[in-house]
Amino acid sequence: MATRRDLSAPRAATGRGWALLGVLLGALLAFSLYAPARWLAAGLARWSDGHLQLVNARGTVWNGTGGVVFASGAGGAEAISLPGTVAWTLRPRWDGVAATLQIPCCAPQPLQFRAQPRPSGLRLAWADGRSRWPAALLSGFGAPWNTLKPEGVLDLSMQAFVMQWSGQQLRLAGRATLDAMDISSSLSTLKPMGSYRITLEGGPSPTLLLTTREGSLQLNGSGRWNGRALRFDGEASAAPGREDALSNLLNIIGRREGARSIITLG
Repeated sequence: MATRRDLSAPRAATGRGWALLGVLLGALLAFSLYAPARWLAAGLARWSDGHLQLVNARGTVWNGTGGVVFASGAGGAEAISLPGTVAWTLRPRWDGVAATLQIPCCAPQPLQFRAQPRPSGLRLAWADGRSRWPAALLSGFGAPWNTLKPEGVLDLSMQAFVMQWSGQQLRLAGRATLDAMDISSSLSTLKPMGSYRITLEGGPSPTLLLTTREGSLQLNGSGRWNGRALRFDGEASAAPGREDALSNLLNIIGRREGARSIITLG
């Protein structure tokens, strides 16, 4: 009988250990599933250095709604809110997370992407889609947009577009096209000044091309992304008969050389 009692004690301890482990795993799973949406808001603000903020977040990390604010920084003076609210759904996958964003103000169809952690960063693969954004949102990103205060609409389309962060470097693949339509600025009385197209081609050495579709303000240029910064060279000029109306703007957006304004970034 003594032998049986000696053997039963370790078995009971082992059973209690497995039961405790089960309780802990269940609590961890429930904790993860019902993590409040405000945790996602806090993480997003830290990751973007305050440039992208999720306000009045409701629900959980995995399913929730909230308002979106584009700001020039955590304490920036410029902050522009996206009209309405955004709803998100996150679904864990074996290699990361699949996300769906419903943005009624700006995207007729939900925007989708897959976030895949990497040893040194993160990979975001966007599903092909189109969206339309108010150009006024750019003012929330600080200079020079908060000076230009653009108005109009931004039509964005993406094809096999991928963003991959590796340490401090950002690699781009696929194509993104931005059509800036009927753009105007507080620095000019012309409304609108014109419509423009920016095409970003990803690859080993991503390129950017700016062209004017129509308008009084002529903008053209090209650039190259080196993984950390954009090097862009372009020029701006006024259509015949519009020089006086655009002179102030041309003085601000670049370095004047006669009738042209030379734009250099990076």
